[in-house]
Amino acid sequence: MNTQHDPLAWIDDEIAALKEAGLYTHIRVIDSPQGAWLTIDGRRVLNLCSNNYLGLANHPRLVQAAKEAMDKYGVGPAAVRTIAGTMSLHVELERRLAAFKGVEAAITFQSGFTANLGTIPAIVGREDVIFSDQLNHASIIDGCRLSRAKIIAYPHNDVDALEDLIKEHRGNYRRALVVTDGVFSMDGDIAPLPQLAEVAKRHNCILMVDDAHGEGVLGRGGRGIVDHFGLHGIVDIEVGTLSKAFGVVGGVVAGSKRLVEWLRQRGRPFLFSSAMTVPDVAACLAALDLLEESTELVDRLWENARYFKAEMQALGFDTGQSETPITPVMLGEAPLAQTFSRRLFEEGVFATAIGYPTVPRGAARIRVMPSAAHTKEDLDFALQAFAKVGRELGVIG
Repeated sequence: MNTQHDPLAWIDDEIAALKEAGLYTHIRVIDSPQGAWLTIDGRRVLNLCSNNYLGLANHPRLVQAAKEAMDKYGVGPAAVRTIAGTMSLHVELERRLAAFKGVEAAITFQSGFTANLGTIPAIVGREDVIFSDQLNHASIIDGCRLSRAKIIAYPHNDVDALEDLIKEHRGNYRRALVVTDGVFSMDGDIAPLPQLAEVAKRHNCILMVDDAHGEGVLGRGGRGIVDHFGLHGIVDIEVGTLSKAFGVVGGVVAGSKRLVEWLRQRGRPFLFSSAMTVPDVAACLAALDLLEESTELVDRLWENARYFKAEMQALGFDTGQSETPITPVMLGEAPLAQTFSRRLFEEGVFATAIGYPTVPRGAARIRVMPSAAHTKEDLDFALQAFAKVGRELGVIG
């Protein structure tokens, strides 16, 4: 091949380097509904790596709601929200989400990622500063970059270090934003939100939390981290997702009426990308119905998580600092994590290896996600597989 006339030839070398380092991502293709068990490559395997916390992705009530909405409204909104894409279903979902979260108003986006991309640049700009947790999600990082504000990363969950940085830099900027994940998706630990709120208030900073992994998990009946800590009216901006515990797709920003009014005027994904589709919105409304009717699914999620985590620790696995159902099985190097994941799949367990750049180098892991859809028998099956592969690869004794 004549690379002089192939400006993308460099990609071949980069892909080869990823494979050599054990960092190349192999994507499995699923040929069944999401649930406790999946069909992948023609075989039935136990699913331990989706974010389907409550098992709602294939819940009959969500499926039926989507079907009925399509019969009534069609499929796509066919426009951005501000032109001709706002349907009565969108308005109802935002009203219901605001009530569920205990805030004045809410606005929906196409995903949790676009919710962060839309919100951060609408709140701060070139004259402002952002204090961002070092382990924040990629969507927060990208939203911060798009804002063109000064970005200062503070050590993970270190409130004292954050305050020192704010004292040093806050006076040089017009506005300041403190932004953090609520539940950190790779480690499963929880942000010290009450202490962050105190620091933000003391130094006149806007406080924003991305609760993607707290929605449907923390708080009363899954109302999230703000409810978990009783911080209603104190956290300025609460971002969430409808793509994980809710089992569908979409993002939400919850807070004051003026915040939501501003995002309707300046949230670029809201202004320049088509609205959530009809079946998605209807399914999200059905998920809200289920969460408001009972805490059964949230309770079962936590029961399963506690059981699995305790049994994994008893086997000798390092499950990190998780305080939530997210269960990282720490393995160190990416090649070991990829080998471990392949062997688990051969044993009938689908659990993906996570390596750099999703997590730091040397911190590769299998990220296990127990859900409300799993039975105790499912979890015991997984534990047997982890024990067998762990001993085989010398991870446990």
